[in-house]
Amino acid sequence: MNRPLARGALASCAAFALAVSTVGCGLITAETGPNTLTVADYYTSEPGNTALTSILHACGRDLGVTVEREVMPRSQLVPKLLRDGAAHTLSDLVLTDNPDLAKLASTGALLRLDGKVDTEGFYESVLQAGSYQGELYGVAPGVNGLALFYDKRALADEGVEPPTTWEELRSTARKLTKGYRHGLALSAIGTEEGTWQFEPFLWGAGGELTDLDSPAAIEALTYWKSLFDDGSVSTSALNWEQANAADAFIGGHAAMMINGSWQLASLDSETHLDYGVVPLPVKEEGGMPASPMGGETWAVPEGGKQDQAVRLLDCVLSDKNMLQWSRLRADVASKPAVARKLVKEQPDLAPFVASAPGARARTAVLGTRYPAVSKAISTALQQVATGKLTPAEAMAAAQRQADAADH
Repeated sequence: MNRPLARGALASCAAFALAVSTVGCGLITAETGPNTLTVADYYTSEPGNTALTSILHACGRDLGVTVEREVMPRSQLVPKLLRDGAAHTLSDLVLTDNPDLAKLASTGALLRLDGKVDTEGFYESVLQAGSYQGELYGVAPGVNGLALFYDKRALADEGVEPPTTWEELRSTARKLTKGYRHGLALSAIGTEEGTWQFEPFLWGAGGELTDLDSPAAIEALTYWKSLFDDGSVSTSALNWEQANAADAFIGGHAAMMINGSWQLASLDSETHLDYGVVPLPVKEEGGMPASPMGGETWAVPEGGKQDQAVRLLDCVLSDKNMLQWSRLRADVASKPAVARKLVKEQPDLAPFVASAPGARARTAVLGTRYPAVSKAISTALQQVATGKLTPAEAMAAAQRQADAADH
């Protein structure tokens, strides 16, 4: 049920019109003045919310335009963007999670950014994550990925080093599993978060999202299952989001965890915790971690203000703003040169920066098919971990499920 905003709320919206509209003030319409640009995003939490307001405000001032920002939770923003995209009534600049970009681009509402936005010096993997059908539609200021966090004291007590290979990960996790403590925490929930955490194993074994029942994909799932069979990973992980895995690690219920750079700030606030971060273990020594590319991308809808919006985006993506944004978000800056500067300030980001060149875009090959494949994989994870299906049976079922979604 829609209810009119109270007078106080309207006054509040007006007061923020220069730089930002907050949650509940999502009343931006296409009838804005020629020197006003509208922005839609889902950074409702701090420090991203304040940082983005500050950057947009400063860029708007430099360009001589007013920026009105519409903010709402991702669960509300994504369907709104798809509706607005189909109706060609999008805001002048929009931010979306990179797996959602393909769907938005498929509406035909987005401007191709090749040659329009300055992308010199960006990681190629970042640009791939912003591409749909070979064309660039989105550019990220910073990205994230996965690494292995470990409790320094727990590993020292057992006389083990952080693992670098799958074999070491399994043996180390087994050794660290004692009493109430499991060796490893991860998310195996039946959503995209579970799939996202499995993808390094899939790609590390040589598997592909397009061939889920391949021998390599089955090998990856067989290895992943062995961590549960050993008792090294709690079966609670089947219901854990990544935040829950971090809670287990902070609480001493896991000696290691697979998680993302966005956890660094919360871990640093736990003064009792003495932790380290290393790249994800690889299948064989000398391999390269294959982390999925996470993070959000900016996109410019086609329209009468697209040129102004491109200039605003160029400002948001400047080295100065990229460094500020990535510093506050604990992201990997999208340019190697900027990322190296940030690592000097935040050494724990080094494993994430090291994996950025090899990070893979989830939608690069699958495009709009990715959500269906992601769901098929997360279902397979649950079926295997609970013993309902073997890895081969589960991945065969996943491939059938993904194929069925194409029709």
